[in-house]
Amino acid sequence: MNTLPQAIANFVDANNAMDPQRIAAAFNPDAKVFDEGHLRSGREEIAAWASDYVARYQSTMEPTGMVQAGDAHVVRATVRGTFPGSPIALDFHFLLQGGGIQSLEVTA
Repeated sequence: MNTLPQAIANFVDANNAMDPQRIAAAFNPDAKVFDEGHLRSGREEIAAWASDYVARYQSTMEPTGMVQAGDAHVVRATVRGTFPGSPIALDFHFLLQGGGIQSLEVTA
């Protein structure tokens, strides 16, 4: 697998540490996250999203592949946690900008 860009590596590390504030810090201040049918905008909403999924799922992720096109990166990861069907393969669609994550969409 290709080496992850630093912002994505920071997200993965923070996710695996189950640290919502560190997860939010990997994003730009005006970033957006689309997950489970909901859009979150800005670090405050992203931190609340992260806090919720950390509490509900206790999930960790292991990147298994990445496809890059310019600033867009799709990271496939095996996600393990306290949810039915664990582990599951998910795609994390990142758009990077200025050294941070500008947007993330999580898809199955």
